[in-house]
Amino acid sequence: VQYPEEKLAPQENARTVPFLVCDGEDPLAGLRCTACTICSQECPAHCIEIVKDTVKKPDYLGKMQLQPKVFNIDMAVCMACGICVEVCPFDSIKMDQIFELASEDRSMVLHLNDLAKPNDYFRRIHPAEAAAVDEARADEQRKAQAKKAAAAVPATPATP
Repeated sequence: VQYPEEKLAPQENARTVPFLVCDGEDPLAGLRCTACTICSQECPAHCIEIVKDTVKKPDYLGKMQLQPKVFNIDMAVCMACGICVEVCPFDSIKMDQIFELASEDRSMVLHLNDLAKPNDYFRRIHPAEAAAVDEARADEQRKAQAKKAAAAVPATPATP
């Protein structure tokens, strides 16, 4: 392959840069991240910085959740090990496949706006994993709706 004129398609399991998955069109409104800081605590390079927002927003189940006000990853330090992806309980951080990170800016810190990408992008680069995550989230949503519907129906008293 004559790089950069020709490029090979990356493998599905390729990993380079973490990114945050979001639902919907607005990347910051539909962010799956709840600012639990597990990823920053488990990161061996300590390259993830998270500051929680003070305002709670509803998640896909309708529960009020915190979201990050600041989510930065210092790519000069990140080893692309993927531990942050493994420990995330909300399937909100995944590994990207981009490898051309050169820029005229010397700062290698990626901010929340740079990291937030739609679920459609996740489906395109990791189709098998995204299908499994989407199915699990749909199951959770169905269970939550069934529980809400069951709670809304008043119990009928037993007749003697």
